Amino acid sequence: MRKTFFFNIIPSKAEEDAAKATNTQFQATQVLVEIRDLYPPPPPDPANPWVIRKRPTASDVMTGRLMLSYIETFEHIFRHWSLDMANYVLFGNKAPVFVWDLTEENNPLSYRNESVFFERGASEEFYVLGWMDLVRNRAINGGDEIGLYWDRGSASFHFKLFHRQVPNKFFGNGCNTISDDMRFSEECTAALRTV
Repeated sequence: MRKTFFFNIIPSKAEEDAAKATNTQFQATQVLVEIRDLYPPPPPDPANPWVIRKRPTASDVMTGRLMLSYIETFEHIFRHWSLDMANYVLFGNKAPVFVWDLTEENNPLSYRNESVFFERGASEEFYVLGWMDLVRNRAINGGDEIGLYWDRGSASFHFKLFHRQVPNKFFGNGCNTISDDMRFSEECTAALRTV
């Protein structure tokens, strides 16, 4: 079932009376509800189930918190969770989760501890997968290409590292991050000014 927000913008008579009694304005509320899918998701492709493909930022890697968008979360994760599980995260709780690292298909690794969790981000536009152990074990860098999906059968995230970030060969400086590129660019500009 698909999850969506229901916004209560029209107060009932009881809510109006309660607001008048306390001399406050009615506040619109939102509630997560399940609706029937008019267009159910296609069945997962067993050959390529990686519905979330990302290039994590340097911040995602350094903090051990992979940011997922609202759309990615609601379409590919919450759709497969129960309403109670989704509400647990939406109420600001950290949901403990399993993550299976399938980068080496013959030797999958599982992660489950206090640094592996799923939670709502600072705003409702983003959600966070805690993945610090995975980052350390796989030596993930900003810009590496990864894949992720929620597996209903095992009730866990499945992860795969597809490609590592290639050093910037255009300048020949081996930069892997934006700040390194900016610093190199500033050094080049300063050198040109002295010529």
